[in-house]
Amino acid sequence: MSYLKFDKTLMINLEESLSREILRTNRLGAYHCTTFVDCNTRKYHGLLVMPVPALGPDNHVLLSSFDETVIQHGAEFNLGLHKYSGDNFSPKGHKYIREFSSDTVPRTLYRVGGVIFSKEKVFSLYENRIMIKYTLEDAHSPTTLRFRPFMAFRSVKELTYQNGYVNQNYTEIPNGIKTCMYQGYPELHMQFSKKAKFVFEPYWYNGIEYSKEQERGYPYQEDLYVPGYFEVPIKKGESVYFSAGDTQVVTTKLKSLYELEVDLRTPRTSFYNCLKNSAQQFYHRPTKDDAYLLAGYPWFGVRARDLFIALPGCTLSIGDPVRFEKVMDTAIPALRNFIQKEEPDKIIKEIEHPDILLWAIWAIQQYARSEGLEKGQEQYGEFMTEAIEYIIDQKHPDMKLMENGLLYANGRDKAITWMNSTHKGKPVVKRTGYIVEFNALWYNMLCFYKEVNHSAVSEKIEKLILSVEQSFPDIFLNGYNYLFDSVTGTAVDWSVRPNMIFAVSLPYSPLNRLQKRAVLDYVTKELLTPKGLRSLSPKSEGYIPYCFGPQDQRDLAYHQGTAWPWLLGAYLEAYLKVFGMSGVSFAERMLISMEEEMSLHCIGTISELFDGNPPFTSRGAISFAMNVASILRVVDLLKKYNDE
Repeated sequence: MSYLKFDKTLMINLEESLSREILRTNRLGAYHCTTFVDCNTRKYHGLLVMPVPALGPDNHVLLSSFDETVIQHGAEFNLGLHKYSGDNFSPKGHKYIREFSSDTVPRTLYRVGGVIFSKEKVFSLYENRIMIKYTLEDAHSPTTLRFRPFMAFRSVKELTYQNGYVNQNYTEIPNGIKTCMYQGYPELHMQFSKKAKFVFEPYWYNGIEYSKEQERGYPYQEDLYVPGYFEVPIKKGESVYFSAGDTQVVTTKLKSLYELEVDLRTPRTSFYNCLKNSAQQFYHRPTKDDAYLLAGYPWFGVRARDLFIALPGCTLSIGDPVRFEKVMDTAIPALRNFIQKEEPDKIIKEIEHPDILLWAIWAIQQYARSEGLEKGQEQYGEFMTEAIEYIIDQKHPDMKLMENGLLYANGRDKAITWMNSTHKGKPVVKRTGYIVEFNALWYNMLCFYKEVNHSAVSEKIEKLILSVEQSFPDIFLNGYNYLFDSVTGTAVDWSVRPNMIFAVSLPYSPLNRLQKRAVLDYVTKELLTPKGLRSLSPKSEGYIPYCFGPQDQRDLAYHQGTAWPWLLGAYLEAYLKVFGMSGVSFAERMLISMEEEMSLHCIGTISELFDGNPPFTSRGAISFAMNVASILRVVDLLKKYNDE
């Protein structure tokens, strides 16, 4: 039985099916994303969404959807689905769906009278191209397929409306056409594997609505341009292949090109394989010389903190250390540019935040634990020395090393941690001064540096380690046996937040065993949910468990009680450190709720965040790198425990 399979009863129930999305990406930053009944509910949805560097950093929706119609004996059965005003759906093609599966590729099976018809989609890994395989499984009379391309040619952050500026010209190419709606865009090449008749019949479909944008308080109606339609005859048992991309294909090779792409996929036949596929979807190689990790889909780019936190899970945990090295080969020069105050990297954003170097060394530490200390030292020892000297020499503009050995960061007027939401230009969570995970990472960094140098470190480093061991609990540990989130002089933040978990989960901790156990118990009691750790305890002032509505409302709720799966990864790692083998069964049970996500929301991946209260509804980006990576690290860790 298929691991990701959904039957007719769910598919025809739009309340259920429109909440489930599919995502396929390539290494260039392009993607295909929609609901699994092919009804777009976001302005970010589209059959072909791709970067257009000449028009800026945003992705652009070229081909929004591709409506299929089955024609027999002059009767037309339209399989498309769009939402219009008044909760009206047309042409209601979902009623013909019999099942949907998403193991190797997304596959939809339709039944129209005596016609059984399947559709399979694959997104090219190294080209901006969507390919669709249509197969007539069964039919008792001559059948024709008609296709209408709904085109947008706009940024994912905008909507398009009927206008007189559209270029309606098109050029015939082998088995299809190429066309471009507006100047500055690449041409869209639409081709079939066999001869297709194109009928020029330009028409605007007005008032198509995107319910997810309406929920988020954004404009949600747009008009889409259809230049005409294609018609292709098809016989029982025959497959017809369609390609839409920014370059032309040799149509006689379309079948083999499609099959080659399918062969490159890892079937989503298990929880681990789903996570592995999802991790690989974040790989981003805009040029042959660079390698990055995107923070998430559909709207995130490359963010420094996300990159380093997600990198070990998205590479090492799936047996791909070479990919880790390639990304670090791109990231370390960017970090050096920042350290040396040279021109910043144009793709990696937020590299100036004070904790970026700390997370970068943590990522290197995971590499050394996986591939060996000697190799870690050989590859990254020189950079580690540069990073530590940069911090010790007080060169970071927003972070200082204090006499007690701890790091003191300035986050009063700007967001400098992963809790980075802002409202009216100011951070919602003002984390400034001694910040708990910064200093947990700092201690871990110093101890790891000592480890890779085989204890041959300077007296200064030895003194720093001893100083942090004493100062950390003195500053952060309170009488209630949890850790302050941040401390500024004599002022402390009594809010119970999840960042204290890193003082337990990291390989080196400045806490003793009893202190670790106390912190873990407090986090379990106040912050643990089935979907991750809450960003704020329900008992703390300002708790907002639900993150929905307009932008301002979501900004205020973003880190005030929402649950984050990437923190669950740190929590379970901490739990296993404290309880060892006796904690394995608990960790495995906790992962069950994450496995449920494989068939909810975005199929086969994990969303950015969840409401902090039941039913723990998914929010934010539909696929988030730090979440996928952290859960992969736990799966890998559990395997090692069970093997032992």
